[in-house]
Amino acid sequence: MRDLIARAISERRVLEVDYSAGLRYVEPHAIGYSSAGDVLIRAYQTEGASESGEHRWWKLFRLDRCRSVTLSELVFGGPRPEYKRGDKHMPGGIIAQL
Repeated sequence: MRDLIARAISERRVLEVDYSAGLRYVEPHAIGYSSAGDVLIRAYQTEGASESGEHRWWKLFRLDRCRSVTLSELVFGGPRPEYKRGDKHMPGGIIAQL
């Protein structure tokens, strides 16, 4: 799944992620490791379920908690203005980023 997410970042493709509250559509910006070694995805959610109530905002997903991750045919334009490379939540290393 890491390779699929890295590909989505490289090709700027929207991902469909089934996570906790349900299906979400996200623009992946980075994938990397937490200090505990968990694989994390930094993404901007554009629509779908949300436990926080924020349906359109930045999210940090743990890959091991994703029930499924699917590469969609939708393409996004590039990094969101608020995005900062070198995500501080990924001190264990970044696999791929915009």
